[in-house]
Amino acid sequence: MTSSTMIFVWLGLTVFFLILECVSVQLTSIWFALGSVVAMLLAIFHVESVTVQIIVFVAVSLASLIATRPLTKKLLDKKKQPTNADRNIGETAIVTEDIVNLEGKGAVKVRGTVWTARSSDGTDIPAGDIVRVIRIEGVKLLVEKENGGNEHD
Repeated sequence: MTSSTMIFVWLGLTVFFLILECVSVQLTSIWFALGSVVAMLLAIFHVESVTVQIIVFVAVSLASLIATRPLTKKLLDKKKQPTNADRNIGETAIVTEDIVNLEGKGAVKVRGTVWTARSSDGTDIPAGDIVRVIRIEGVKLLVEKENGGNEHD
């Protein structure tokens, strides 16, 4: 292929990678766009070997990926911000209303607040028992019976 043909090939790849980047908004292809720009510059400056252009494309893409990926991953990796509700996970609570999953009822008091609750394993838990909060699903706490709790059986 001639260098003028390769200029358009690299330009087309640059546009493709930039469009892909705009669509994904996750910094997934910007490095390849940079590599194709550098390869296009080689074609513009009459480096006739397509093999050299491809090697430079791959090398620049990988080098820019390796150099910037940790930084971009840190910036884009937005961990879920804990809410006040998340603080309840792992806490002990007291059952204030019998927990009966089949009837969809039950409540616990944890850290001074009453929450609707369900048992994580589907067992009924009577009011007065001590439970541990396992997780939150929507606005309900999923709890399991704490060992040594107030047994009513």
